[in-house]
Amino acid sequence: MLENSYVDDYIKRVKNGEMVVNTKRKQLIDFLEKKILPYDDLYYYDEQKLNDYIQFSEQWYYPLDAWEKFIAAFVFLMEYETEDVVFNQFVLIIGRGAGKNGFISTLAHYFISSLHGVNAYDITLVANSERQAKRSLNDVRLCVNKKGHEALNAHPPEDYLGEPGEFEAYKSRVSSLETQSEILFVAANSSTLDGGREGCIFYDEFHEMPDSSIPDVLGGGIGKVDYGRQFFIGTKGFVRGAYFDSKYNRCEDILNGEADYNGIFPFICELDDIDEMDDESKWAKANPALDKPLNKRGKRLLKTIRDEYSELVYTPSKRPAFVTKRMNLIEGDMEHSVASKEELEATIQPLFNLDGLIPIGGLDYGSVRDFASCGLLFKRGEEYSFINHSFVIKQFVDVHYGYSNSANMDGGGRKAPIRKWEKEGHLTVIDEPSLNPHHIIDWFIDAREKYGVQKIVADNYKMDILRPLFEDEGFEVEVIKRPQSVHPLLAPRVEDGFANHKFKFGNNEMMRWFTSNVYVKETNAGKIFDKKEEVKRKTDGFHALLYALYCANELDDQIDVDSFLDFTSSLNW
Repeated sequence: MLENSYVDDYIKRVKNGEMVVNTKRKQLIDFLEKKILPYDDLYYYDEQKLNDYIQFSEQWYYPLDAWEKFIAAFVFLMEYETEDVVFNQFVLIIGRGAGKNGFISTLAHYFISSLHGVNAYDITLVANSERQAKRSLNDVRLCVNKKGHEALNAHPPEDYLGEPGEFEAYKSRVSSLETQSEILFVAANSSTLDGGREGCIFYDEFHEMPDSSIPDVLGGGIGKVDYGRQFFIGTKGFVRGAYFDSKYNRCEDILNGEADYNGIFPFICELDDIDEMDDESKWAKANPALDKPLNKRGKRLLKTIRDEYSELVYTPSKRPAFVTKRMNLIEGDMEHSVASKEELEATIQPLFNLDGLIPIGGLDYGSVRDFASCGLLFKRGEEYSFINHSFVIKQFVDVHYGYSNSANMDGGGRKAPIRKWEKEGHLTVIDEPSLNPHHIIDWFIDAREKYGVQKIVADNYKMDILRPLFEDEGFEVEVIKRPQSVHPLLAPRVEDGFANHKFKFGNNEMMRWFTSNVYVKETNAGKIFDKKEEVKRKTDGFHALLYALYCANELDDQIDVDSFLDFTSSLNW
């Protein structure tokens, strides 16, 4: 078992209830205790570098908090086999005021120093504005040039009698003369950036990044120098559907055991519920600088947050910023899963009697190289039964789900059990470079023979090919040209269906998987349904259901045979 006093003490305090932490930090500890800490034969803490960093920071900057020492221990966690870092990406999502920039400054300064001891270990500080990007560089520059810190300064005042230090500090850069490493800053503009040979990149306020272009460009240089690291620092912010959300969702998957960590260390501090905002004792969930006992900066921060909280009564317009920035929470369900765990479990109900009912067909043909999903929607009274079948390309499921590896028969937390679902009849694996549309046509022909389906609803993708094929077989086709435009119209029906347990998927676990991968996003136009993750977490079956629901009113005119027979038997002829 790996042991380190800072890690062990932090975990002990959490488990003893001495620290108030949120669910995701508890999940992080569970992850570490399962995946990292038991393997002292694979990993080790570089205690020398860790202690050097802490001593350096506390001598020249400020006393580090317990959460900073906890994270730092994993910054210097090494792998025996590769002699490289175990975690090369640190995602730090923390409420405003915790001292994230100060933490960045101490790490950046130490990384370029002779104590770290890596030559040409350059640091790039990235933010959306030059002012924000310069913040940590200014911290380091002021530290080096501060009176009393002459032992750091390569060019101390003439009256200084001691040995000059190793650092040159200017407004545009800070350099170490001993390691030939430097700290630079850039404002985020991917059109003018290029990946270099950085040892470490800090993405400050990364919640404002519209997409992954900046990390894609700059991150290309990571790995050319030993111990490459990237730090993503921010709060939840107000930019939805952008880079932050994809990073956050990936961290959630890691913490939920649904994805490999792949070098990512997810440290997320947030309230677990909006009601906790009114309980001051819960604020430390979003901001670890409020952990007790409070130090001087913690007391100052608490006073500031109290003042801002009190102001909300008189200035309600400040509430969104307070909730998002201070409490690290998105209020008002701006984004949430389309169905809760309990609502998904309710869909396990058996399908009702389908005799005499004609369904509406739904089709999501999002890509010819991964998944396509067909469905039949039946309605009886206020309830819906949905039969779903998917076609998947073998190469795609081999790469992303390990389909050809027999060990993945039952999938697991990180891999969808494609082979199991195939055995259960919920999907067909197609060994073709791209999906032949006749597989879909044939499935609906069989469905017509069995259930009488006549109408199929689909989005516009590939319908120039599919529509003539369907119509040649006698099907009626309705095309939704702009699918997201109908999401706000269908959202009430979808939410009501899950909330009141009106959807029945039977034993189709794959359909529940499709649905669990969907989140609801608030936009100016209304609610839309989107993917939680772009590649592996497929949503095709859910969208086939959604398209069929678009024409669900047409199912209202059907005669419910069971209800009709019950009615006629009750008559006194």
